[in-house]
Amino acid sequence: MLFVSEQQQPLGDTALDAVLREVVETLAPIDRTPCSPGEREAADWLAARLRAVPGVEVALEDEDSWGTFPPTATGLGLLGIAGATLVLRGRRAAGGLVALTAFAGIVDEAQNGPRILRRLVRRRRRTVNLIARIGERGALGGDDRDASTLVVLAHHDAPQSGMLFDQKLQRRLHERAPQVLERFKTPLPQWWIGLGGGLATVAAALTGRRGFARAGLAVGLLGTAAVADIWRNETVQGANDNLSGVAALVALAHLFQQDPVPGLRVLLVSCGAEETLQDGIRAFVARHRGELEPQRTAFVNLDTVGSPHLVMLEAEGPVWMESYAGPWMRDLLAAHAERLGTTLHRGFRARASTDSVIPSRAGYPIATLVSMTDWRSPANYHLASDVPANLEYATVADATRLVLEVARALPGALAEALRS
Repeated sequence: MLFVSEQQQPLGDTALDAVLREVVETLAPIDRTPCSPGEREAADWLAARLRAVPGVEVALEDEDSWGTFPPTATGLGLLGIAGATLVLRGRRAAGGLVALTAFAGIVDEAQNGPRILRRLVRRRRRTVNLIARIGERGALGGDDRDASTLVVLAHHDAPQSGMLFDQKLQRRLHERAPQVLERFKTPLPQWWIGLGGGLATVAAALTGRRGFARAGLAVGLLGTAAVADIWRNETVQGANDNLSGVAALVALAHLFQQDPVPGLRVLLVSCGAEETLQDGIRAFVARHRGELEPQRTAFVNLDTVGSPHLVMLEAEGPVWMESYAGPWMRDLLAAHAERLGTTLHRGFRARASTDSVIPSRAGYPIATLVSMTDWRSPANYHLASDVPANLEYATVADATRLVLEVARALPGALAEALRS
């Protein structure tokens, strides 16, 4: 059961659906481009909404960001094209060096590296993270190192669209030969398009074979056009990506207020600037790592959980794969999904980056919940059709209930993991 803040009366499962719809339908019309006034407006509304829940303490934290990724990626693509052009004009050493620089820059961006180029050439902007604390010594700034902590992540900014995200071909393949897609649990690596052009150009510079340089130029033009198309497109409403996760945070605040878990501190964290490729979560981990011991803290990331089928990721990597820390945390979620009778698909790996990789690298056990259609894509992912009317609220509710069940078992699971 769930409480609605205005009445504080138990309303059963109907109230869960009502809260989820309230959050999504309120925030979807706001232009939540990373680092924009709309992103902040969404965070302000969420803060007010969560403060209305008794026992929830909320903070908004301004953090540095460098804006959306397409401008940087487009610039790197143009740099790679310049490298291929230089090689074709006979300047092999200079062209190879330029292409190698572009290659390294794309890896740095896509794989969540130190972001050297972004910090050098992009204007510093501001994003905002929201942190709501519930439970054992939940006061902001409180430090209870004996309590277990569950951090539930989502992000309130929204993505831009582009031809790269069109799902028509994948959907038609599913309709004609569904068994083909069923074999794959890892999508094609889209970032490799940009990397392939740079590699071909470097090969041309080393071998003198102009065919490699022509291939590098062609692939570079294709990749640059694709990312520039994202840059020119509008930000979508992002009901699935990721107001589905944000709505679950608000519902969880009500549920934890109604039925606190002894010995557990809960942090409900909605990050900004996820669509910049993780500026918000980077800042959160950097700011709060001192108060969150990896031995007593676990994360769950709710990202795009409004498609028909609930999925747990095992790893992610736009360029190379990184398995998430703490496999026992994923097993814990799977066990409780089975206990609830919730179908949870496993074994999937993402080629897009999520906020999960940053706490995972910091040593925190993390489980990442996403969702998919029958044709193995998140519903309406980065498309103009990602609106509240197309959201599978039942899947969002399943994810919410699953996190609640895992929270009840987490103090004991963390203690067992510490002993082992």
